[in-house]
Amino acid sequence: MSPPDQAATTSISEAEAQVMEVLWQRHPQSTDEIAQALVERQDWQLATIKTLVNRLFNKGAISAEKDGRRYLYSPVLQRESWLSAQSMGLLDRLFQGRLTPLVAHFSAQRKLDAAELKALKQLIQDYEND
Repeated sequence: MSPPDQAATTSISEAEAQVMEVLWQRHPQSTDEIAQALVERQDWQLATIKTLVNRLFNKGAISAEKDGRRYLYSPVLQRESWLSAQSMGLLDRLFQGRLTPLVAHFSAQRKLDAAELKALKQLIQDYEND
């Protein structure tokens, strides 16, 4: 069963993102399997998870395949595409698309440790070498 045609960068809620994380880690899964994976993270009823799965299906973020009397769900929306869209949206909304103020903000809010500083320096060096 194919979901309705939607853009690959479908907007999904925070709750829907938790369902997607379960499916990105392993798929296909039934709603019962998704609920079991979420039991330690959320105190949601099965009906809530079914609602979230249905919303994701209607948005085109997941597909469904009939397996006997149940459906198995798999992600259509790729995690990397979603992360990219979310990251760019945050950068655009809060920092006018500029990366330097974002890094400055987060480094002011939370002290960067030596490993993070080293990783940032490496990113800059790699960028300069490209």
